[in-house]
Amino acid sequence: MTSAETAAAVPPLPHPAGDRRRWFALAIVMTAAFMDLVDVTIVNIAIPSIQRDAGASFSQIQWITAGYALAFAAGLITGGRLGDIHGRKRLFLIGIGGFTVASALCGFATNAEMLVAARILQGAMAALMVPQVLSIVHATFPAHERGKVFGLFGAVVGLGAVTGPLLGALLTEWNLFGLEWRPIFLINLPVGIAGLILGSRFIIESKAPKALKLDLVGVALVTVGLLMLLYPLTRGRELGWPLWGHVSMAGALVVLAALVAYERRKTVRDGSPLIELSLFRVKSFAAGIAVQTVFGVALGIFFLVWTLYMQFGLGWSPLKAGLTGIPFSIAVSAAAGMSVQKLVPRFGRKVLQSGALVMAVGVLLYLWEAQRYGLTIAPWQMALPLVVMGVGMGLIVAPLTDAILSEVPREHAGSASGLISTVQQMGNALGLGLVSVVFFGVVDDRLPEGARGPAAGAAFVDGFQNALGWVAAVMGVIFLLMFALPARPAQHLEGAAEDTAPAPEKEPALAP
Repeated sequence: MTSAETAAAVPPLPHPAGDRRRWFALAIVMTAAFMDLVDVTIVNIAIPSIQRDAGASFSQIQWITAGYALAFAAGLITGGRLGDIHGRKRLFLIGIGGFTVASALCGFATNAEMLVAARILQGAMAALMVPQVLSIVHATFPAHERGKVFGLFGAVVGLGAVTGPLLGALLTEWNLFGLEWRPIFLINLPVGIAGLILGSRFIIESKAPKALKLDLVGVALVTVGLLMLLYPLTRGRELGWPLWGHVSMAGALVVLAALVAYERRKTVRDGSPLIELSLFRVKSFAAGIAVQTVFGVALGIFFLVWTLYMQFGLGWSPLKAGLTGIPFSIAVSAAAGMSVQKLVPRFGRKVLQSGALVMAVGVLLYLWEAQRYGLTIAPWQMALPLVVMGVGMGLIVAPLTDAILSEVPREHAGSASGLISTVQQMGNALGLGLVSVVFFGVVDDRLPEGARGPAAGAAFVDGFQNALGWVAAVMGVIFLLMFALPARPAQHLEGAAEDTAPAPEKEPALAP
């Protein structure tokens, strides 16, 4: 197919290029993405407070974080496809409404078990909401503007990373109305309500141009396969790594293989698969998905272990731990905002590879300082490695999303976005599961029974150092995987062709 034919085949954008309402719509969906990001990071910083107030065990703490990731990962592909079928605006509004209700249930949880259940519901609602963010952007903005938009998305990621720990620390320290950690969830209520009201007004509905049906068998296979893989990883340490867990993880590979075979037949039969396997023939998409998965593993390990190290190992308050992370978050935000707009158009793939190497250097520098200073390390001594790590992460997060989606047909935007978020969360959940091996395994070995104070702190420091070594190794793997990415994202070279699509005879009606 020629470039002209490709351009003509692309459905018209729901917003005309000169319409400012698309920027209001962007602000609304970015706010929802920001709320999701904050909700993850804000929980990490409040973990010790939750453990004390709700009487949660370490395994329940792990489930408060991993349960969200499990539900998120299991539902994201379905959420993306439902947006393609029933409308991205509709699913976005359902998702943000459900996320708000689940946040209220988290905030009013009466025990650790109820909190875990509410977090799983929150993850399921996020699975309906989050895929629509990228697909609405992909379907609303022409190719030549998406670099700028994904740069903004990267800045939002960084801002969420800044705001989450600091806001969580402040809300926990202030103990508003004697509610302890609960305001970290209740703060979502006004944001979610505002998102519902404004989203219904400014977001224009979009869906796949051809009629699709929800692939219920595919939904069942992908959900069962992911749960069979991730559930044993999450509970393995707590249960002593039983045989059934290993059998379940091996069986997950069989289920996922059956999913691929079924999706191929489904594509031939009626063209409505849950997972658009043709996407994996797009080199940039397939390579980017691999990178996204492994990157999620690194982040899943680091952020939970980092919180445990600062608050349980070093004995720092939530506010001190939250303030310590500010240099990292600012560096992520600044580098992410600059990378897509300034660096990637000029240097292409080298920007992402540089990010992986820079982040690895920052991790190794952090490891060296943790070994050198031990329990006496101060926040200012962590600033340099955190800034280096933040710059590296910022050089990856925004350009990676851009690279993965750059050659994806707009009619499959929802499916592609769901896959991107799914593999990231699957990697994150795998990382959380590996925390049991690379962190708690070391802590258990080196923590004398009943030990407290410096002895317990030293065990947590040793576990943190071991985990950092794993993170550095994973970043090395990511650097090698990035050689499979295209040298330059296609939209920077060929995006103009898409923008030459003929204008519709009549502009689509705008929301009232």
